[in-house]
Amino acid sequence: MPATANCKILIVRNDKLGDFMLSLPVFAALKQNLPHCELHALVPAYTREIAEASPWIDRVILDPGQQATLSDQWEFVRQIRRTDYQALITLFSTTRVGLFGWLAGIPVRFAPATKLAQVFYNHRITQRRSRSLKPEHEYNLDLALAYLASQGIHNPPKPGPPYLRFPAQEISSLRQAFAREHAIDADRKLVFVHPGSGGSANNLGPEQYAELITRLSANPSLHFVLSAGPGEQQGVEKVSELIARVPHTRYLSDRGLTDFARHLAFADAFIAGSTGPLHLAGALDRPTVGFYTRRRSATPLRWQTLNRAGRRLAITPPEQSEAEDMRAIDINAAAKTIGDFLEQLDGPPQP
Repeated sequence: MPATANCKILIVRNDKLGDFMLSLPVFAALKQNLPHCELHALVPAYTREIAEASPWIDRVILDPGQQATLSDQWEFVRQIRRTDYQALITLFSTTRVGLFGWLAGIPVRFAPATKLAQVFYNHRITQRRSRSLKPEHEYNLDLALAYLASQGIHNPPKPGPPYLRFPAQEISSLRQAFAREHAIDADRKLVFVHPGSGGSANNLGPEQYAELITRLSANPSLHFVLSAGPGEQQGVEKVSELIARVPHTRYLSDRGLTDFARHLAFADAFIAGSTGPLHLAGALDRPTVGFYTRRRSATPLRWQTLNRAGRRLAITPPEQSEAEDMRAIDINAAAKTIGDFLEQLDGPPQP
């Protein structure tokens, strides 16, 4: 069914922050090739704010979640039906969402050909994501490209980073205010280190992060910002205690994801485990250093950040160690590799 002039497309990525960030190329590709279509994003409450900041998303729909009452679930189905969507593209397939799309009568429904949920879709794309043969964002993009092909749009140009941006003057002013507030020399490179983890992948321990920062601090041009989201402050305090002699700043993000993203937009580099904040920094095209396990479903290739190739660095446990043993990472060697990477960064960020 060709897209009409007033078409509405519902795109679903209703899981974690990192997963949602890796869906942004889908919205960019669809908006670039179907500018007359409204793109609506179905997300959980946690990622709603950052979805509303995306320039390619016209409307954000809040998923009531599987814990909602039956009455609320049915009201959600009626809401979807009233919106009169032409297509549903589900990037992360669940039986509940598939059933909702079918009950709402959305005529064109795309999803990966996995799990029981696929029976509710009339366009299924075989992907085998568990093999981790390419980045998650490319698996997501495959569904958008399949939908575009159904509209007669074949081999369209793929959008590039950044996938999230803020006005340059706004970010420059925020950086200056942050430096003044924390008495940071304006010429220093701001290296954000985020020790927290959402629990989806193993991460370095506080002692490892402290050792890494201590070794990197041999470069006097760097200033370290220990960042934390809600519930992560304890980890930052532990690292801060361990690096008491290294000049650093503690930054607790307690004003929502969009405010956090604005702060990451002026970072000269962002160092973290394979977490949502790492992917948020990548979507902003900030230089990133990610610590990954070698588990097949959690490799650096599968969970590659969205920034340009020369602006991302991935470090994993050595081949001879257990795939998820982050303690096996040689911090001295990692510091040397990261130090060389940071040396390539020239001047303040250009949002």
